[in-house]
Amino acid sequence: MTPSLKTIFAGLELRNPVIIGSSGRSSKADLNKRLEDGGAGAIVLKSLFEENIVRRTAHLTDISHASTPSAHSEQADYLQGYMRDEALREYLDLIRKSKQLCTIPIIASINCFSLGEWVEFAHEVESAGADAIELNIMSIRTAKEYHHGDFERHHIEILSAVNERTRLPVIVKIGANLTNPVALVERLYAHGAAAVVLFNRMYQPDINIERMEYTSGWVLSNESDIATPLRWCGIVSGAVPQIDIALSGGVHSGAAIVKALLAGASAVEVCSAIYRHGEEWIASALSFVGQWLEAHGYRTLLDARGLMCARDLEYAEMLERVQFLRYFENFS
Repeated sequence: MTPSLKTIFAGLELRNPVIIGSSGRSSKADLNKRLEDGGAGAIVLKSLFEENIVRRTAHLTDISHASTPSAHSEQADYLQGYMRDEALREYLDLIRKSKQLCTIPIIASINCFSLGEWVEFAHEVESAGADAIELNIMSIRTAKEYHHGDFERHHIEILSAVNERTRLPVIVKIGANLTNPVALVERLYAHGAAAVVLFNRMYQPDINIERMEYTSGWVLSNESDIATPLRWCGIVSGAVPQIDIALSGGVHSGAAIVKALLAGASAVEVCSAIYRHGEEWIASALSFVGQWLEAHGYRTLLDARGLMCARDLEYAEMLERVQFLRYFENFS
């Protein structure tokens, strides 16, 4: 009997654990249909970026400010409102068209860094037919007057505000730049998060030393990037087993999916592998997962989930180990 690959993530029933992460590959309805036909279990739409609209508005108003400084504030408010409304209109259209073409869950993604009018989008996203919302809270804290815990409270405030405006499952995608992801995930669960994603991939800066300017670093992940989310997935799933976890970053093979499941993930978010290999990658990776489950005597994917998470003290010791030099004792 072929093992079942069905899973539950954020209360959604998925035919398999492969969720297409937010990217240009999920920015059009016809592309999303191709991803479904390729075998995806769910799709996170390309993010609606708060930061991009704010910066584009600032750029346009800075240009006009030179000639009409007195109108700067009024123009900024008008432009930001117009651009926000236009971006939202296009996004809602993407949700509707994707839902018309696809039968798998379609998850809206809002990439936000502040608490404000953006939370109002949640209700409109729900009305457009999305099955869930992923909040991708991407920012870092650099102020010298920073108070411990402010960054974590920021996540809770945004989640709580969005939950007040929608009945959809709300998924929070967090960064790895946290002192204690376990504590934050526990609080997110307590405040109504349906699931978490570990972790978002931040912009990677580089420097062109000839032009002496900052440039974009490498965009796509590689296989070794799985180490950090795998560690924290194992630790978080052991400490907060009530919440569903998706592992994101470094998932480039069927073996990586199995590793995520063993660490306690209910699903994985995949992006770079799709860019490199197309939607054909999905069937190949899932075939490996099915064969692995059968070879190890598991009838369902859920039978293997969390078998190597930190609930087991032996695995906890391995996951929480931070000393590194000992691994080089016999390395030459």
